[in-house]
Amino acid sequence: MVQQLSPSTIEDELLYPDSDGKPLADNTTQLRLIFTIKGGLDALFKDRDDVFVAADLLWYPVKLTQQEVIEQEEPQRQAPDVMVVLGRPKGDRGSYMQWKEDNTAPQVAFEILSPGNKKKDMETKFTFYQQHGIEEYYLYNPKKNRLQGWLRKGKNLKEITQMEGWKSPLLGVKFTTGEGDLVLFHPNGERFVDFVEVVEQRDRERVEKERERLEKERERVEKERERVEKERERLEKERQQQRAILAEDERDRQQSRADRAESDLQKMRERLLQLGIDPDSLS
Repeated sequence: MVQQLSPSTIEDELLYPDSDGKPLADNTTQLRLIFTIKGGLDALFKDRDDVFVAADLLWYPVKLTQQEVIEQEEPQRQAPDVMVVLGRPKGDRGSYMQWKEDNTAPQVAFEILSPGNKKKDMETKFTFYQQHGIEEYYLYNPKKNRLQGWLRKGKNLKEITQMEGWKSPLLGVKFTTGEGDLVLFHPNGERFVDFVEVVEQRDRERVEKERERLEKERERVEKERERVEKERERLEKERQQQRAILAEDERDRQQSRADRAESDLQKMRERLLQLGIDPDSLS
């Protein structure tokens, strides 16, 4: 069944396309950092349904007026490398049309500088973010390992003078470039990692759990061996005690037989004497 599009939907697709035709990233470094930041923020807000995180999503802050449509004006738009919108639900979107989002502007934007970014383009981005409500803006230059940040003061974004160790007021994450790369840390101190690092960490944890399991099994076997050894010693001691008792019983029986033989011999001597026979003369 072919889906019927309403005139307003067709209008939105024509006026506010989901793509600007530009690639997500110009190089692997930029792509890695974008995915790491986006993934880390997704993990940070995984339990909150009112936080929307996106990467390279076109943001249209203002709906075109009818006159602007007639005059074929281009809508204002930018696609931050990563943006965070507090107060909006998670979910898939082709673009972020602010008038359809309770007029809530993204509060935090991240940009990873690439060779394809011109100075004029970055100035345009800055002006756009300042004009349309971004409260925190972070720009990282991988080539120079330089992180810059701006915080909203009234209507303007003011540069943060000391970015090393900076903690985002809205996100609670910390920044450092001390390792020669941009690294972000969760409020609990855990660092943002890319998917490969997540898998490696999971594998390390799996190996560590297996090692702990084997160690516990070794301890269990050792304890069982000690128990068996103690049981063997106990049984050996019991056998020795039983042998000693049997030996003592045997000695008692032999002594009893000897006593009876001696008694019988004495009675025989006495009987012979009664008959007038000297027992010694019979030997």
